[in-house]
Amino acid sequence: MKTLQIKVKIISNKKLKNDYWHLEFESGLIAAKASAGKFLELKVNKGTDPLLRRPISIHGVSGGRIKLIYEVVGKGTQCLSERRPGEFLDVIGPLGNGFNPPRGRRRSGGQSIIVAGGMGVAPLVFLAAQLKPDKPLVLLGARTKEELLCQQEFKALGCKLMIATDNGSLGFKGRVTDLLKEILSRDFKADKPANIYACGPQPMLKAVSLICRENNIASQLSLERHMACGFGACLGCVVSTKTGYKRVCKEGPVFSGEELMW
Repeated sequence: MKTLQIKVKIISNKKLKNDYWHLEFESGLIAAKASAGKFLELKVNKGTDPLLRRPISIHGVSGGRIKLIYEVVGKGTQCLSERRPGEFLDVIGPLGNGFNPPRGRRRSGGQSIIVAGGMGVAPLVFLAAQLKPDKPLVLLGARTKEELLCQQEFKALGCKLMIATDNGSLGFKGRVTDLLKEILSRDFKADKPANIYACGPQPMLKAVSLICRENNIASQLSLERHMACGFGACLGCVVSTKTGYKRVCKEGPVFSGEELMW
């Protein structure tokens, strides 16, 4: 599939809460090639400072519009937050390999589970839309209730939603992986989940991977890495797997939890 580099028109770019932002632009070409787990490389400014593009996961597609969620954490994302509707962004993508959900209704067995930690929620709403006929169970985690994102979007897709906050300010008190352990032992004794899909910080993904291995459940994990080029040329985002080092931007960002070496 040919990768696109095009200029796209910003429709909206607004703050959701805290340092989280929602950006929407129009591109039927990218929309036609987008799938959950793939990402875009955005030139955040008109000049050369910052020089490198920023990788942002595709959050959703509606008609010919692409939706992104990002967090302002440095100079690049700060520049992106200052871009205004009507301006044009230089975008490369979609890039990488995304999630591979089973085709057809529950062909691989029981219910699917989505595990989202913090900003890891970004590509998982798009995945939930692809899994919509199966109404996946979504475990949504954050440090506090103020940092939770996308609850209403998951509910609108008909997903069953369970929340975990580290400080207990909403839902289960503890890490979202602790919640995953609890529901697997309580609710899935007879009928194991078909797949577990996750995105979030590396410690969370490692925990999900090990939990799935212990319970003999397939998992697909979207890794978060600094990806300077997006094409696999710079080798700055490699991870260790059972078959050697692989590039997150090229062979990933979604990997089978079974193949990753932690």
